[in-house]
Amino acid sequence: MVVKVYSTKVCPWCVKAKEFLREKNVEFENVFVDEDAKARNEMFDKTGQLGVPAIEIGDTILVGYNIQHITDALKKANLI
Repeated sequence: MVVKVYSTKVCPWCVKAKEFLREKNVEFENVFVDEDAKARNEMFDKTGQLGVPAIEIGDTILVGYNIQHITDALKKANLI
């Protein structure tokens, strides 16, 4: 299963989310939506918003940095 993090280069919460995933040894694909219009549109289609980080874990999409929500989604997907 691929975890995908939609982020921007200047977003401190995106950095924290990616650090958390690394601490949990969760592999993820990082997509910079400030550089990739196609990815930005994909993120918007999935979330209905332009806020980052947007984290796709299995069939769950989370917007924002919330450790408990990320942990719950990772557990649901059997990644931790």
